[in-house]
Amino acid sequence: MRALREVGLDAFEARLPRDLAGADGLVIPGGESTTMWKLIDAYELAEPIRERHAAGAPVFGTCAGMIVVAASAVDGLPGQRTLGLIDIDVRRNAFGRQVHSFEAELALRDDPEPLHGVFIRAPWIERAGEGVDVLAQHAGHPVAAREGSVLVTAFHPELTDDRRLHRRFADRVCAAREVAA
Repeated sequence: MRALREVGLDAFEARLPRDLAGADGLVIPGGESTTMWKLIDAYELAEPIRERHAAGAPVFGTCAGMIVVAASAVDGLPGQRTLGLIDIDVRRNAFGRQVHSFEAELALRDDPEPLHGVFIRAPWIERAGEGVDVLAQHAGHPVAAREGSVLVTAFHPELTDDRRLHRRFADRVCAAREVAA
């Protein structure tokens, strides 16, 4: 929330479907995707999230959030679900377990400055659909992408002081507000 506020957004936590009503954009954060789905189910959030996105709210999924918003998780547990908001298939924990977490400098497409990525039990994009723009790669695998109003990263940009990706998300939120007005 601090990163979002630093780029001018009025961030708040949304835990219940009614909390989504006033959201101009949604961030699905990192964490553990299986646990996140248990909470999404318990609080009946899947359809309200899809509805907010369909109504024009941009979505930013980081790490486990990327898994949650993807079209599919290719190595998901039986019954692994996703929101299907971006045409990517992801591989969970693709770079290894917790002890294999790392940091790396990434070349961000259309930006001359490298982006520092913090990868914690990180996924990668196994397949990106035709309309998906891959924004960054690491070790030959896509780790940041955008399709329409959905932005995803396999890493945690909020754990650095670099706000370029948060600014891109904020720009989408502001553009969506203008369209809605």
